Amino acid sequence: MQIEKNKVVSIDYTLTDSSGELLDSSAGKEPLSYIHGSGSLIPGLEAVLEGKGVGDELQVSVPPEDGYGVRDEALISSVRRDQLKELDSLQVGMMFGMEDDGGTRIYTIVKIEDETVTLDGNHPLAGKTLNFAVTVQEVREASEEELDHGHAHGHHENQVAYFYR
Repeated sequence: MQIEKNKVVSIDYTLTDSSGELLDSSAGKEPLSYIHGSGSLIPGLEAVLEGKGVGDELQVSVPPEDGYGVRDEALISSVRRDQLKELDSLQVGMMFGMEDDGGTRIYTIVKIEDETVTLDGNHPLAGKTLNFAVTVQEVREASEEELDHGHAHGHHENQVAYFYR
């Protein structure tokens, strides 16, 4: 069976950046499962997986435009510290969701000063070329329930990977 829209796909992967730093891997974990064509994966990886089958091994380099986009400096802003009083113990690197014009956006605290906190609304992997080593482990039909829910069910459903959108 080949990977195509609405198939459940399970992959083993290793993700590195352009300097070779390990960002994520399924090593020692269950394969990552997703519904192909549902918009769950970054477009550059999903496009390369189209038409592949069980046992296929790929080396994929995804540029920022096909991953999490280029960094947008307009998504970096400073807010008054008291605007974040609902968050316990602010720390650099802390991530949280906040509503903005486009819905909920994840922000990362990048700097804390006496009265202000600098936030970055870019995805942590925005602007990076992502390098994947992928092995296709399984391809199967998605159930109606999986299609209704928009994600694969079973023992893989709780795994979260960096490269989900």
